This record gives sequence, structure tokens and C-alpha cells, in this order.
Amino acid sequence: MLNVQNNLSGLPALSFPTFMGCDLSADFDNAALDVVVTGVPFDLATTIRPGTRFGPAAIRQATAHLDWELCRWPWKFRVFDKLRVIDCGDLSFDPTAGEQMVVGLQSHAAHILAAGKSMLTLGGDHFITLPLLRAHAKKHGPLALIHFDAHTDSEKDQGPLNHGTMFYHAVQEGLLAPERSVQIGIRTEYDRTGHKFTVLDAGWVMDHNAHAIIKEIRRVVGDCPAYLTFDIDCLDPAFAPGTGTPVVGGLSTDLALKIMRGLVGCKLVGMDVVEVCPPYDHCEITSLAAATLGLEFLYVLAADRKENWK
Repeated sequence: MLNVQNNLSGLPALSFPTFMGCDLSADFDNAALDVVVTGVPFDLATTIRPGTRFGPAAIRQATAHLDWELCRWPWKFRVFDKLRVIDCGDLSFDPTAGEQMVVGLQSHAAHILAAGKSMLTLGGDHFITLPLLRAHAKKHGPLALIHFDAHTDSEKDQGPLNHGTMFYHAVQEGLLAPERSVQIGIRTEYDRTGHKFTVLDAGWVMDHNAHAIIKEIRRVVGDCPAYLTFDIDCLDPAFAPGTGTPVVGGLSTDLALKIMRGLVGCKLVGMDVVEVCPPYDHCEITSLAAATLGLEFLYVLAADRKENWK
């Protein structure tokens, strides 16, 4: 599944920047392994500004600003003391063949999940979430969706590849439990007829503190296995200018991170961070935000495991 440029055979030690400097490996069957990081350099479903195919590389590069801190504030432990994480490189597919990506990513995810590992996936545009949901739902059953975004991405009849349609298709395919799913930060028009997700729109979110937002997310999700997807345009363009469809009036990185930390105890089964578009970024602002959110997910997983230790 690795891109040919990341072939592991005879790989020099420093030839490929990985997420947080984790080992570059495709050994998913390693019993000691907990999480696999995968890049999906795909942007054929983008509707406005392309360039998210460069997102995985930019996110990995930005983790150089994070890997010096042994114990990340405000956590009280070092995540890599609790979790074994590898980066398996980028999914390999013909960049002009969207359906090949869909089939390949679903198969790749199924292999990792069958080995009992969790996934952190770096996009790419948001369409990559659909094959990931297919693989996760096959293992866990219908999922709660915890969805950070400026858009609901629940449109229908927009063609086979469109990053505004994934969650319409996911519901139609029975991948999600809509009554257990919540969307945070929405601030664009959507068709409310037939839309069964709970929407915490940007106005509501900005009028409440992190504690109230977390409480509502946990109320909706309950004890259902939950998939977390973070479209970086959930953040205000002041905090994430490098994205394909920026919308003003969004969350700050501080608020997003506080909400993320409040998800300890939820049954998170996987996460993706999508829609980082480096050609429109400045000084790695967006890439660093995405990298930090991905790292925060690892801390949430580790904190859950730590709480369950006897």
C-alpha cells in the first residue's frame, strides 16, 4: 500500500519524514503495535481550490515542531510511552483514478483493522472519509460520527466524486447511526429535510464554552463506537488559511483542542484530518494545526488506555 517512492526495501534511515518521527513500517501484524498513520494524497473530489494531495506531506513535516516535547502540555504522560505508533507512508494509487483510491483505501483500512489496530489518516480531501467509514463500520457496526467542519457534507446527487456528499452516502449505506452523530462548527447552508445529525453550528459553539460543547457531544454519542473526522476548515481561516473552502467565523485552535481533550472516555475507533491545502497555507499555520490535532487524538487514545490500567 505504500507509495513507490516510499518503498521500504533498502530505505535509508532519513529518506522520508514521518508523523512525529515514528518508524516507517508496514508491519500491521506486530502484536505490540497500537496505531497506524496513513497518508492519502488525494484531491480529485475537491470542488473549489485543489492542492490537498500535498496535505499528508505537509502535516508530517509540521510535526517537527511537536516532537521535541517529551510530555505534551497539559497531559501528564508521554504518549509514545503508552502507544506504539507507526507511519506506513502514503496510499499508492493512480492520482487520476478516484475509484482506485476508494477501493484501495477501503482494503488498506480493512487490513489494519483486522489486525486489531487503530488508524490515524492524513488527507487529502474529505472524500477519503467514505472508504474509511466503510471499513470501520464493517468491523464495528453503524458508527457515531463526530464531525468537525464548516459544511455538513451531506449533499446528494453531486456525481461519484464530491467532497460534499460523503455523509449522505454513509447514511444511505447504513455506515452511521445518525441519531448518535454530531457535527461541530457548521456555518454554511444545508438542506435540513432528512438531515438527522445533531448540528452544533458555529454560532452555538462560539456562544458556549468547551465544557458545554463536550457535554453535548457526549450526550449525543453515548456509548456508540465513534469515528472522528476533522475537516481543517472547521477552524476559522485566521487559524487555518491553507484549505480549499475557507469560511470565516469558525473555531479557534484552542477551542478545538479543548474539545478534543474532552473526548477521553468516548469509544473512538479512528480519526482522519483532512482538507489541508499547503499551496494556500502560510508559515505552516494550517499544517501545524492539523498535526497537533492528530497528535491530540493519540493522547486521547493513550489516556483511555491509561485509565483502564489496573
